Amino acid sequence: MMSYLKLTNFELSRFFKMYLVLIGITLVMQTLSVVWTANNYLGEINEQLSSGSTVEEAINGWGLFSFDFITRGFWFSAPILLCIASLLIYVFFIWYRDWLGKNTFAYRLFMLPTARLNVFLAKATAIFLMVLGLISIQLVFLTIENELMKMIVPNTFREDLTINEIINGFDYLRVLYPVSFIQFFINYGIGFMAVIVVFTGILFERSFRWKGIILGVLFSGIALIVFFLPILLHETILNHFFYPTELFILMLISGLIVIAGSIWMSNYLLNKKIRV
Repeated sequence: MMSYLKLTNFELSRFFKMYLVLIGITLVMQTLSVVWTANNYLGEINEQLSSGSTVEEAINGWGLFSFDFITRGFWFSAPILLCIASLLIYVFFIWYRDWLGKNTFAYRLFMLPTARLNVFLAKATAIFLMVLGLISIQLVFLTIENELMKMIVPNTFREDLTINEIINGFDYLRVLYPVSFIQFFINYGIGFMAVIVVFTGILFERSFRWKGIILGVLFSGIALIVFFLPILLHETILNHFFYPTELFILMLISGLIVIAGSIWMSNYLLNKKIRV
């Protein structure tokens, strides 16, 4: 257990500097987006007021300012997309960097006095913790940015939204912050399963090289079919036989089968087939 925790901490520390960069970019870009959007709105309002319009006419023309004005902008969503893209790339890089360079670090990593599966689980856990960390920090940023918006835009021209209302009004945030624990479990459970399957595909490639790419793609395809098999049966052969709760339970079981099968296959590859 201690070896697994140490390996997880090691993997987190390897990405820590880049992690801080992503957090910094997100804070700077979203803060600038709040300031620019709010001031641009006030500029339009003041221009209309200076032309002789009343406050009511200006509000009717532009509407009350809310945080939705900000989330619609590219510069607010861009850092979120950047963080998502960076972590997706890192799912592959967290393995392949161990084989990069003249001195193959993977050799030393797999020679540690611990089960090789701990290396696999530590990498998967590090990815999952980094995702949870970023969405937690984004929630803090949303609270700060919402207060900043209130400081810039006067009450007269502002419609205040709760954090939940901001999240529900923004597509990306609705996925990242599900409204219920069940939906959170579904979204992040599927994400965790996908990471495990991709890791297994990477190990196929590392074990068999070019042939491993084909095996990895086949394994991923089989995992996809197994996971969606209850829905496929429900929609075709069984003609909507299952109740929603039953279908959910079957999807949960199929997801657990995919995760267990991927971990078992990864353990086999790590101990019997992996090349360092």
